[in-house]
Amino acid sequence: MPKHPVTPAYVIFYILFLPDSWRILMGIGLGALLGPHLIEPDMDTAGRAIMFVMLAVIGYAVSGAPAKWITTGLKKWILGPGGR
Repeated sequence: MPKHPVTPAYVIFYILFLPDSWRILMGIGLGALLGPHLIEPDMDTAGRAIMFVMLAVIGYAVSGAPAKWITTGLKKWILGPGGR
C-alpha cells in the first residue's frame, strides 16, 4: 500500500479527526475557564502555572468520550456514511 503524501490538507484532516486533538483543546479550555476561579490571590507564578496544568490534565482525562463522539460525528458529516 503506497504512503499518502503529506500535504497541508492531509495534516489538517488528521488533526481534525484525531480524538487527542479535541481532548487537548478541551483540557486547555477547562484550565482557562476554571483557572481564574480557583487561583488564590497570594499564589505566585509557579502556583498559577501548576494550577492551570493540573486543570488542563484533568480536562484531558475526562474528555475521552466527548472527543470520540466529536470525531465520529465529524467523520460521518465530512466523509459521509461510507467514510473510513
